[in-house]
Amino acid sequence: MSEPDPAMQRALAVLEADRALARRVSDAAEVLVGATQVTLLAHVDPDADALGSALALGIALRRRGAEVEVSFASPDRVPESLAALDVLGLVVAPDAVSAAPEVLVSCDAAEPARLGSLARLLDTAGCTVMLDHHGTNPGFGEIQVLDPAAEATVVLAHRVLVEMGARLDADVARCLYAGLVTDTRGFRTAGADAHRLAAELVEAGAQPAVLARALMDEHPFAWFAGLSAALGRAVLEPTGLVHTTIPLEDVRRFRPEEIDSVVDVLRTAQEAEVAAVLKQVAPARFVVSLRSTGRVDVAAAATALGGGGHRAAAGFTREGTEQEVLAGIRAALV
Repeated sequence: MSEPDPAMQRALAVLEADRALARRVSDAAEVLVGATQVTLLAHVDPDADALGSALALGIALRRRGAEVEVSFASPDRVPESLAALDVLGLVVAPDAVSAAPEVLVSCDAAEPARLGSLARLLDTAGCTVMLDHHGTNPGFGEIQVLDPAAEATVVLAHRVLVEMGARLDADVARCLYAGLVTDTRGFRTAGADAHRLAAELVEAGAQPAVLARALMDEHPFAWFAGLSAALGRAVLEPTGLVHTTIPLEDVRRFRPEEIDSVVDVLRTAQEAEVAAVLKQVAPARFVVSLRSTGRVDVAAAATALGGGGHRAAAGFTREGTEQEVLAGIRAALV
């Protein structure tokens, strides 16, 4: 008997995974089409992918007649650069969210902890759906639409919307495009399917120039001083780790959009293998963003430090001093 062809085995495994994902997308769509009340959650400190996914689904569901609410545990308001996406006023404060939703949808949360205080709803909802693309996601929720190969969670939200038979209007398209353009770093990491999806969204009215400027190319003039200070504190280590720290005073002073953009500036250093930004959120607590230029798997490092993410982009939260957190990063990257 001949040995199994490894290439054929891999192809069959990929085909089965695609079929399994398609079944989960279908299951999610069926639940959402039949729901009369849906709560959609983005992760804490929501980005365009998390909030864009939640709002795209939320807009479509509201227009189908469902009662819809979108929320996140913190901060206490929608990031300024994303506020225009909430055209129907679906976002509600976390303390106003239904205590026992009929259907709960988690968007772009790599683990339940990323939902913050609202993770409690996973235990009280009638049905839970999880949409995510993080490779470190352990799997949670009754219906798990999880695909680490997807460039962004909005890609999965789009698949669910298509399966629902929802109309892709300009408002929904803008939400999806916002997540796609940001999570692919302006399409630098986008594959052919993502570019085809982008074309579909533009044809539906996504207005890429307007969105990209608001999301990626527009900062208050005062931020230049903050960015200058952050870059002035940057250190390049012989290992290829480049890092800086944003002190608590600046975290409180500037918008999250500005703070979160620093790591993508650091990663452009020609000598860098890994970029790290330590955002001080309390006297002895740091939220850390990690980016890799390709060779290093920062998701593995972040997971070892209690976080998670993707091979090229990950993060974690850590108690301790700045030097203790840096020592943990160095050890995890070895």
